Amino acid sequence: MTVLSADPARIAERLPLLERRSQMVKAVRAFFEERGYLEVETPFAVPVPGEEVHLRCFRTELERPDGSREARFLHTSSEFAMKRIVAATGKAVFQMARVWRNGEASNTHAPEFTMLEWYRPGADLSSLMDETEAFVRALLPSVVHRGTDVIDLSLPFERLTMQAAFARYVGAELLGTAGDAEALATQAHVGLRNEENWEDLFFRLLLERVEPMIGRDRPTFLTHWPAEQAALARRDPADDRAALRFELYIGGLELANAFEELTDPVEQRERFATDRKRRMELSPDQDWAVDEDFLAALPELPPCSGIALGFDRLVMLATGAPQISDILWLA
Repeated sequence: MTVLSADPARIAERLPLLERRSQMVKAVRAFFEERGYLEVETPFAVPVPGEEVHLRCFRTELERPDGSREARFLHTSSEFAMKRIVAATGKAVFQMARVWRNGEASNTHAPEFTMLEWYRPGADLSSLMDETEAFVRALLPSVVHRGTDVIDLSLPFERLTMQAAFARYVGAELLGTAGDAEALATQAHVGLRNEENWEDLFFRLLLERVEPMIGRDRPTFLTHWPAEQAALARRDPADDRAALRFELYIGGLELANAFEELTDPVEQRERFATDRKRRMELSPDQDWAVDEDFLAALPELPPCSGIALGFDRLVMLATGAPQISDILWLA
């Protein structure tokens, strides 16, 4: 009873932030409806929650009327389902979905949160960045304050390749060292930790040296990730060591992740097998079948790009809220 009696006061003191959240939900729908997008809804409890190596899923169970039972998982993203809809219809679609990622909790992470995803046939990565920039400007004030950072959204958003970012902030030739942890460590002037591989070192350097430096005075698109770090994206035709992926950073927050979508089911199956092997090594309990429905739909998926954006973090930027629990109705 003590927790319940405290809830009304906690909601009341945050009501201005929550009302702003509600206004932003309406603004999201207006933005996409004006551009001809179709709003869709996909299942939350699914047989296959995704293939991300490092995400942990919530597990549940489907009980059928005949008494049989099947494992279900609360999805970590609506991506697979939404791409199947695009493949079937050829339409641009968006969704504001609840998603779940177990074991994540911090000032900017919640295990259950709202993900805005949209997929646009005919869009390449550059045109998706243009649209994302327009979307962010439509939803946020012209100047955003985050900690000590003052981010000017009237400035053109920075577009920085991962290769250029590592050259600038790490002093390393990222793609040229791919797979060679010792070479990357030598160029970065760091020692390798116990059992640290190239991927581990890449993420350590990204977290410690690159992310703290970008998106501070204006938003930054960090583009063209190493191909191994973009399992659902096309490789860059100009350099197949890189994939057509970007993440958007604003004021120290990683806000969005986007791909120019891979449509080759053979290559996608191979990538899933690689990710699954790695996931089983790290988390043997995170086990499920390959999403055959998704792979079957890929040949019908038109050339398109798609993006997943953390809506709660967008609200944090709009309101200046220091922690994600401030802008959740019940947290």
